[in-house]
Amino acid sequence: MAEISGQKYDYVIVGGGAAGCVVAGRLSERSQNRVLLVEAGEDFVPGTEPSEIRDTFAGTAHSNPRFTWQQNVTFAPRPSNAPDDRKKVRYAQGHVIGGGSSVNGMISIRGLPSDYEDWVKRGAAGWGWDDVLPYFRKQETDVDFDGPLHGKDGPMTIRRTAKERWPGLTKDFMRAAEEEGWRNLQDKNGVFEDGYFPIAVANADNRRKSTATAYLTAEARARPNLEVIGEAQAERILFSGTRVTGVRIHRRGEVIDIQANEVIVSSGALHSPALLLRSGVGPAAELAGYGVDVVADRAGVGKHLMEHPGVNFGCYMKKESRLPPDLRPPMYAGLRWSSELGDCPAGDMYMIPMNKSFWHAIGERLGVLMIWVNKSYSTGEVTLNPANPMAEPIVDFNMCSDERDMERLKIGVRRMAKLVEREPLQNSFTDVFPISYSDRARKYAVYSRSNQFQTWVGGQAMDAIGPLRRFLIKTLMADGPSIPQLLSDDSAMTEWIKGSVVGHYHASCSNRMGAADDPGAVCDSSARVYGVEGLRVCDASLMPAVPCANTNFPTIMVGEKVAATILAEG
Repeated sequence: MAEISGQKYDYVIVGGGAAGCVVAGRLSERSQNRVLLVEAGEDFVPGTEPSEIRDTFAGTAHSNPRFTWQQNVTFAPRPSNAPDDRKKVRYAQGHVIGGGSSVNGMISIRGLPSDYEDWVKRGAAGWGWDDVLPYFRKQETDVDFDGPLHGKDGPMTIRRTAKERWPGLTKDFMRAAEEEGWRNLQDKNGVFEDGYFPIAVANADNRRKSTATAYLTAEARARPNLEVIGEAQAERILFSGTRVTGVRIHRRGEVIDIQANEVIVSSGALHSPALLLRSGVGPAAELAGYGVDVVADRAGVGKHLMEHPGVNFGCYMKKESRLPPDLRPPMYAGLRWSSELGDCPAGDMYMIPMNKSFWHAIGERLGVLMIWVNKSYSTGEVTLNPANPMAEPIVDFNMCSDERDMERLKIGVRRMAKLVEREPLQNSFTDVFPISYSDRARKYAVYSRSNQFQTWVGGQAMDAIGPLRRFLIKTLMADGPSIPQLLSDDSAMTEWIKGSVVGHYHASCSNRMGAADDPGAVCDSSARVYGVEGLRVCDASLMPAVPCANTNFPTIMVGEKVAATILAEG
């Protein structure tokens, strides 16, 4: 560490997540660039990752506190004139090399061309569909599709599971969707219509493909101009006036100041704004309240936080509908559809069946039918804890605060209620219910040997005794209204959505790009932070609006495009 503290780097990247690994890999391809990647979690050289991370069932890594931040967040909309008693729930973000790409569901979806045209309208010049498509192609090797929309020699291998191999619940869900009039459109990254699609995932040889394994290969790590250090927590960015000089990190009890010509913050949509705020970049009045000296007054830091708000139905699957032993990922196909609400765009909604709800034995028996708003409008914020600005930030997603999101979730609930009445799905399960997760269910979601044993006992009981099964379902996941109660009482549906709405680990937009005259913009179209020199942001927080997609692949695209921009600048 003495060598690091005494060195000056051309680029220090703070955060080895989905985008950070991309930027480190690409910038270090130019031998004259001295690059340091700093990751708060553990670093694993490809091939040495624990089995939980290699596993293509995300639940084992995602539920393990070793690999995720222990962050609590608020999902529900803010009350207008009542005490704020909203529940805080765990929101797992990757805390390991590769970030979210090492613990997520590996889903590799780009979104719609209209998403990126919307980015341009919001002030992100040069980020339209034709601008970003080359970087989507650059990142991937698509083993199923070819042509001008697909890449064949990128570091991220993506593939789909053939329809005939889908588990029972997925097959039955899509049969029900066909009965409702939707078609199988095969290629979600190349056909931008409503219908159902096999899900593209990033894996190779039945192992997860993270950006850590794809971009920080043994060959990349052997470059003399690239260094990667793990278990190094950034405290703040260092400035001389408004010019970046480096970053201060904490590692194994040591405080180290690292010098840099440029710092690239890639710590994710929750921790990147927090780092900027701690460093004096943010709303001046807010910073004063934390006792932080102002370096640059940027009102948008931590604001405009976005996600995909959703609610879920659960179901007790018949044995033949469950995930078979030879398949690990829980999701195989999804349904894109349009709410047709007001001026909301086409393809603004999404449904997906999960063939396994949790990593444990009860989760093997309970499927989840997910409904989410694909094109959301509600925004929240990330702020520092006034009592301890160095603690985990306060995260308020404020979901369904925009009435369009609430109304579309209601439309989704009604549509899902119709689907589950279709014969194919009726043949797939015996019990179906709106999910209201209890604290006990969240407790059992954490990966541990004790939970493994207790849920094994519970799973055996669910299969053997119907009344006990229904008791466990109600205790863990359905302590709320029934489907008929929701459909017959609009106010009950509203309250259930407020109490049950969840995110999908797609946090974004909290340091958004925008035009120079936009007071809420944090970064320009080259990812440079306004008001300072030598500082960029490169992760999902940079997005002007959350795309109609899981954010993993769009975030990798952001990494590719920002890296190319930096290299083009010389």
